[in-house]
Amino acid sequence: MSKTYFTQDHEWLSVDGQMVTVGVTHYAQEQLGDLVFVDLPQSGTKLSKGEAAAVVESVKAASDVYSPLDGEVVEINEALTDNPELVNQKAETEGWLWKMTLQDETQLEELLDEDAYKALIG
Repeated sequence: MSKTYFTQDHEWLSVDGQMVTVGVTHYAQEQLGDLVFVDLPQSGTKLSKGEAAAVVESVKAASDVYSPLDGEVVEINEALTDNPELVNQKAETEGWLWKMTLQDETQLEELLDEDAYKALIG
C-alpha cells in the first residue's frame, strides 16, 4: 500500500515500498498556469534531496522541481514529452514526473502529510 507525502516546495510523493513516484501538487500547477514544456531528469540520474531535478515551464514562468529525497531515477513519465498539459489536468495521478528509489527512509519524517500540506497552502 502506498503512502502520500508532500513538500513545502509543492511536490507530492507516493511511496510504495522502495519506489517513490514524484509530481507537482494540484496547487502548484494552478499557480503555474498552463504548462507548455516539461524537462525531466534522465533515468539513472542520482538525485540528492533538495537538488533541482526537473523544470516545468508554463505560459507564466519556468519553475524548478526539486528532488524530495535522495535516490536514483528509474523511470520518467514519457507521456509528458508530448502532453505537458497532463500535469495541469491530472497533477496528482497521470501527471507524475518521475519515479525514483528510496535510499533513506528517515528522510520521509521531514515531509508533510496531507493535513499539514493543506494547512501550508491555506
